[in-house]
Amino acid sequence: MSRFYITTPIYYINAEPHLGHAYSTMVADAVARAHRLLGDDVFFLTGTDEHGQKVERAAQKAGMPPNRFADVVAAKFRDLLPSLHASNDDFIRTTEPRHHASVQALWRRVRDRGHIYKGEYAGWYCTVDEVFVPETQLVDRRCPICGNAVERIAEESYFFRLSAFQQPLLDHYRRHPDFVTPTVRRNEMMTFLEAGLDDLSISRTSFTWGIPVPDDPAHVMYVWFDALTNYMTAAGFGSDDAASQQRFARYWPADVHLIGKEIVRQHAIYWPAFLLAADLPLPRQIVSHGWWLMDGAKMSKSKGNVARPRDYIERFGLDALRYFVFREMVFGQDANFADEAILTRYNADLANDFGNLVSRATTMIHRACGGRVPAPVASLLGRPDEQRLQEKVARLIAQVRDAVTVFQLSSALRDIWEVIADTNRYIVVREPWKLAKAADRQDELATSLYVAADTLRVIAELLRPFMPATAERTLTMLGVTAEAASWATLAPGTLVAGTHLGDTSPLFPRIEQTVEELRLMSNENSNPPTVPDAVPASPPAPPPAVAAAPAAAATGTITIDDFMKVELRIARVLAAERVPKSKKLLKLQVDTGADQRTIVAGIAEAYEPEALVGRTIVVVANLQPAKLMGVESNGMVLAGSIDGGPPVLVGFDRDMPPGARVR
Repeated sequence: MSRFYITTPIYYINAEPHLGHAYSTMVADAVARAHRLLGDDVFFLTGTDEHGQKVERAAQKAGMPPNRFADVVAAKFRDLLPSLHASNDDFIRTTEPRHHASVQALWRRVRDRGHIYKGEYAGWYCTVDEVFVPETQLVDRRCPICGNAVERIAEESYFFRLSAFQQPLLDHYRRHPDFVTPTVRRNEMMTFLEAGLDDLSISRTSFTWGIPVPDDPAHVMYVWFDALTNYMTAAGFGSDDAASQQRFARYWPADVHLIGKEIVRQHAIYWPAFLLAADLPLPRQIVSHGWWLMDGAKMSKSKGNVARPRDYIERFGLDALRYFVFREMVFGQDANFADEAILTRYNADLANDFGNLVSRATTMIHRACGGRVPAPVASLLGRPDEQRLQEKVARLIAQVRDAVTVFQLSSALRDIWEVIADTNRYIVVREPWKLAKAADRQDELATSLYVAADTLRVIAELLRPFMPATAERTLTMLGVTAEAASWATLAPGTLVAGTHLGDTSPLFPRIEQTVEELRLMSNENSNPPTVPDAVPASPPAPPPAVAAAPAAAATGTITIDDFMKVELRIARVLAAERVPKSKKLLKLQVDTGADQRTIVAGIAEAYEPEALVGRTIVVVANLQPAKLMGVESNGMVLAGSIDGGPPVLVGFDRDMPPGARVR
């Protein structure tokens, strides 16, 4: 079994967590989950960075002592983790005793090897990024990283001989071209190194909120010397405990430090230099992601343009948020966070594409096969359509494994959704609803439903790192138990025939509100149409009127509220047949986007059943069921007619997906 150690940045506690923090955690979680599914021994760490002048000032502003302020804010970061379904193995706080011991052990180790000396420091310091800024890099006396004003400080300081590690770092970069990724960040660090390194001030005396320097408590350690050491603390460094020492021997060096692009220099130059000075192994890879932008600017606590993850989890469900951020951000690049984009992804990708596939595959097996996966016929599996789909599924497994291990989560999800689309098309081509009615085509029915269910099983397994609750609900509907290391043996064609399906329930009911209506509902503190990730969701309530509707002016008119009670949806006809002993009625099997149902319509004199299959129609989806000629009808088909003339179905001038709301 291989081991895999991944870390997030430890989050600075000068303010509450926002989407940027949540994104780093969710990415690390997805990659950690993927490695567990591959059978690796995974250690996943996250935590909080709680020292430094910035925290001390934030605590003063809040009217709290620093330790109390740290406890309060760190708890908010820890409490967010269950909301994100984070599977971290440890949560480190830099105020913990184990971390004090670890940092002081690293200091002594570096000092005893001659790489720390005392001197006088005078220069410019950015309290926002906790970095010293050379005067040549200032922009109007502002930090080039964050744009905030810097302060001139002059005090006694301990220095780290960073300059001595310029060549060793350059050599390491050249021997390990993937040490820093993406390439643009590696190139930036190479340029920085090649320009030369100055020794680094690593202690302060002008404030006290930090870890004291060993044997000289008038100094507290530079916050980055303190914070970066957390990655070794959690692995067991600096402890006298035998179990901790064994853990450090097993898990260090870390395989991946996952960070935002604004802190690459500290991780890719300072941290490896500290480790080289201590004669300790370097992390194998520094992986940086881009920024989430809102209105074209980086989300920032200081600017206040942040998206709060809990708001979006409440509105769309956690797995929808996870899907959106993974799919929307090409890893390493910046991405824009917009309400319109997440609503579109939710309805198009999750409700229409994936939700429709799950509903189709499981519902048809329940109805046609008694809820058990049918056995395919080998000769029919050799047909071109079946062969093409199974070959795509086999390629998909390899593509997703490869993409996740190099953090290309967007590519992995794009490939998965291509196969989701292929599977939906396969079902349309095979038309199992027709096969179910032909006694001489039951082998074709069994084969087509098996292929659909088996492909859906593979898709669900591949979605487990990205959308864990949704993936496991889908597997449960298929009667499949989620195994800890399923990716190690995952292959198409291995779903066991005869498997008893679980109950089918909608995964992602469509959200019919517009972005403006959703915002209005939030502003009015209305109950949102939440989409839970662990239990079946109910369809969202109709949106409230944005403005008060006028009262009915005369008998026979209705208000907008009355109209919105009628749920008009686009549906696609899957099958149609005449109702026995009736000249006017047709029995239609339709796909509403959320389910498949039977509707009886009085259109038999105008339409032949065969001509309706595949056609898009409009139905009343929330009509109380009624029996017509002994057949239960769950809805009404909309049609127009001239007095005494035949009915004409309501239609559209372009293709519309099942489930879309008609207003």
